[in-house]
Amino acid sequence: MRTRANWLGRIIVTTFILGSIAASFAQAQNYTQTYGFGTFYRPFAADSLWNLKPVNPVLGSNGVKKPLINLSWIPSIDDGAYSVKVFMAKAGDPAMTVVGKPGMSGVGDPDTGHYRTITIPRWPADVAPATGEDGHAEIIDTVTGVIHSFYQLRKVGNKWTATMYSWTRIDGRGFGNPAHWSQGARSSGAAPTAGLIRVHELNDNRDHYRHALAMSLPAHTLANGITHPSYVYPATTADTSAALNTGVIPLGARLMLPASFDTSTLSTDQLRKIANTLKLYGAYAVDRNYDTAFRLYVENGANFNIMPNGTWNTRVVADLEKIRAGLRQVVSVERYADDNQAAKSAAAVKVAGDAKSLLSMRGDWLDASTSKKGDAVYDTWLESVWFPKTTKKVNVVNYSNGISKVAGSMPAARTPMRFTARTSGGALIRMQLWAGSSLAYDSGYLADGSFASFQWPAMTGLSVKLLAQSGVYTNWSSARGILVAE
Repeated sequence: MRTRANWLGRIIVTTFILGSIAASFAQAQNYTQTYGFGTFYRPFAADSLWNLKPVNPVLGSNGVKKPLINLSWIPSIDDGAYSVKVFMAKAGDPAMTVVGKPGMSGVGDPDTGHYRTITIPRWPADVAPATGEDGHAEIIDTVTGVIHSFYQLRKVGNKWTATMYSWTRIDGRGFGNPAHWSQGARSSGAAPTAGLIRVHELNDNRDHYRHALAMSLPAHTLANGITHPSYVYPATTADTSAALNTGVIPLGARLMLPASFDTSTLSTDQLRKIANTLKLYGAYAVDRNYDTAFRLYVENGANFNIMPNGTWNTRVVADLEKIRAGLRQVVSVERYADDNQAAKSAAAVKVAGDAKSLLSMRGDWLDASTSKKGDAVYDTWLESVWFPKTTKKVNVVNYSNGISKVAGSMPAARTPMRFTARTSGGALIRMQLWAGSSLAYDSGYLADGSFASFQWPAMTGLSVKLLAQSGVYTNWSSARGILVAE
């Protein structure tokens, strides 16, 4: 991602340190095991689109364009400066605070909408970001199951600095969702861990990788958001400069090789394994590049070289061109299959992926009586507003976000909806919908587990007002609202 994602024009300048709350709520799961899904070695859930094979996909006519001018832009499959290494953080590793680059007031965090310092509870000693301009680094906390994703991470003197921070769960879906739309430092909102060919996979005696691959495409192949959408499901965002693109393929598109593609004619085992993967799983367009027909990413430190003996090989170049020419955008899928070949309908997979709340809790929570910043804080890792211990009720309000701006997330008029409270320590949550100065809907205050069902108002220009009330005499209380279509 060489351009800043679309959150930069909207975030508020501030600094804030989070982490102590989420760190104390680690899940009891072994994220270091070498088998099963949702682990350091096999990221994301079994039903994540990264881990499901399309069954009977229909391939369209849109493919990866051959450069008309930059004929040297051949496909690239490497562990070079624009790839990433995944680092394992374990119990006992020290905390680390990452600050903004010189001249910046903090690290850009699209999930909270702020520039802030980022304190990571566990930081491995061997962290080394990729050397390219993007400076990617992925740190998987095996205590909490959180992937910490950094863009332009650098060590300056004795301080770590970065331009952007995002996070996602190692046992999650691997793509953004309306409430948490940017989950990593790729233009599509995905983490660089997703679709990465890992070091431990290279020589696993299989003829394919067991997940979809991550692919970046140049501007002459990617869509511009004007004549064609710049991103589609499951991507949740695109570059702010997407209008400069001149192609038709959006971020979030899955590209595959047809079943008829003959991988046996390829000249190396490396290429055959990649091509087999592109036939079985395909690759998601997750980012933009500037110097290759397409790029697939191999984990840094793999010593991966697509050219035998490290020398230029015209047959390999011809094979790469054959793969490029064969790739096509998937336009529909009959169903999906998991590792056990269990069938999952395309509609069911999408519903499961969208099951997260449409409602964003992020942004500034202000004292309801003074409209000033109080002690209540938004915890990005728990997606909740948190209150410190208090002997009287504290009331806060959030006007800043509400319904996500992710394409397609705004409910249609009269859609049946459910607003559910997820609270602790006696806290309460409330949602109001306003059309200008007119109140269109009010859930009232709800305690943990309570819900309110309603139809989405048939009114234009709706805005969301969230209200939360603290518990009393507890060390912490918290509130989160979940909004889903019934």
